[in-house]
Amino acid sequence: MLSDRQIKSPVASRVTSRRLLLVAAGMSLLGAAAGCKSPWSGDGSSSTNPDAAAGAPEVLLPADGAASPSASASSPVPSPAPPSASATPWADASGVQPVRKALSDAESKPVYELDPAQRVVALTIDDGPDPKYTPAVLDLLQQHGIRATFFLIGENAVEHPALVKEIADRGHHIANHTWTHPDLRHMSESAVRDELERTSDLLQRTAGRLPTWFRAPGGDWSPVSLKVAADLGLRNMAWSVDPRDWARPGTSAITERILKDVRPGSIVLNHDGGGDRSQTVAALKLYLPALIDSGYYFTAPPN
Repeated sequence: MLSDRQIKSPVASRVTSRRLLLVAAGMSLLGAAAGCKSPWSGDGSSSTNPDAAAGAPEVLLPADGAASPSASASSPVPSPAPPSASATPWADASGVQPVRKALSDAESKPVYELDPAQRVVALTIDDGPDPKYTPAVLDLLQQHGIRATFFLIGENAVEHPALVKEIADRGHHIANHTWTHPDLRHMSESAVRDELERTSDLLQRTAGRLPTWFRAPGGDWSPVSLKVAADLGLRNMAWSVDPRDWARPGTSAITERILKDVRPGSIVLNHDGGGDRSQTVAALKLYLPALIDSGYYFTAPPN
């Protein structure tokens, strides 16, 4: 429903129409047919992170066709032609996700950004679920028709199973962020395995989905954690835009850093857990519509 201000202002109405067009295109993107080029970078050569290895495979297509709860089936807004997508490398023709797919060495390397040739952004949310801030983030994403990836901490997820299920039920991608958020670089293989396996098992029991993506706390991967993740069928997702919202630098700082640094193919890091995330929520209210108005689409791995 349009606000009084939008009803009274023809300029605002035109802006709203543009956002609806872009959201509609994003919904079409989520359901794009298999067999086309993925928006995710296939060779790693365009990564802004010097540690991103060349030869990283083309990794996920945008989402799996489940429309956002905010999308209206009867919307009169036509859907522009969206960026194209490819088939998931781990799903069969029926779309069924296999259990703990064995990964190649190339598939195990962290992914730092998507295909820069497409105006696509992946929004990732870390450290939840949180009973105060996660619902606020979910409402904002629904308002704008955006699908995100939530990297959940096991010890938070076990305390808030209803929130885990809500994230999944709203169509977002659920991913593994360890059980206790430790520094994995100084841990044994058995300890790392416990952190990841315990979290994946919990998320599967709670949401009915076995996670297929993992993010190391702080982005601090190690040879051990990469090996364990591969053993558990977990691909590694890093990021290319970090506004350091966890440090609470202020809403304007978070917003300005993201709008300044986002490029086609960016993976954006935000947080909904681990402390007071009111600045992050306030920043999302500002930069999400700004990115949509700039013509960006949002994507996430298939469920």
